[in-house]
Amino acid sequence: MTEMIPAWVNGELTPVEKLEAHRTGLRHKAVSVFLMHGAHLLIQRRALGKYHTPGLWANTCCTHPHWDEDPRDCAIRRLRQELGITDIAPHHRDRVEYRADVGGGLTEHELVDIYLATVGHRIAVAPDPAEVMETRWITLNALRAGIAATPERFTPWLRIYLAEHSDRIFGLERT
Repeated sequence: MTEMIPAWVNGELTPVEKLEAHRTGLRHKAVSVFLMHGAHLLIQRRALGKYHTPGLWANTCCTHPHWDEDPRDCAIRRLRQELGITDIAPHHRDRVEYRADVGGGLTEHELVDIYLATVGHRIAVAPDPAEVMETRWITLNALRAGIAATPERFTPWLRIYLAEHSDRIFGLERT
């Protein structure tokens, strides 16, 4: 079944096939979640079978909402689907827009609802191997250092989020 996502065509929000939106660089809706435990962020390494940016490190999870799906519901759904995480209450932090080449002739042009959730302990995750090949907890400073040293190991959107929107996502800087 073809996945349809909300995208703008001629200024009007319209359901568009996901791959087509990325091939043509259409501006479309997205959701990104950042899960924190103290100063540590849970990041994921995308599965090798993903159609773009396989094997690269990304934020906790991200996706496109279904047509008429509430962004917060989408964030909760994707935490469960990608990582097996339930009973988390993500809080809306902001909405950001970015455009990035993600390789293979594909472009992400996303209007992203950003969610932040915090947990009191490092929770167990059960990644879906079709989505996620690895997870780890990392401080923002260590993540920035990793991106500076080997940017090619990280998704374009994670690099953009940390470079341009960190204060809007995390509020007070964490170490």
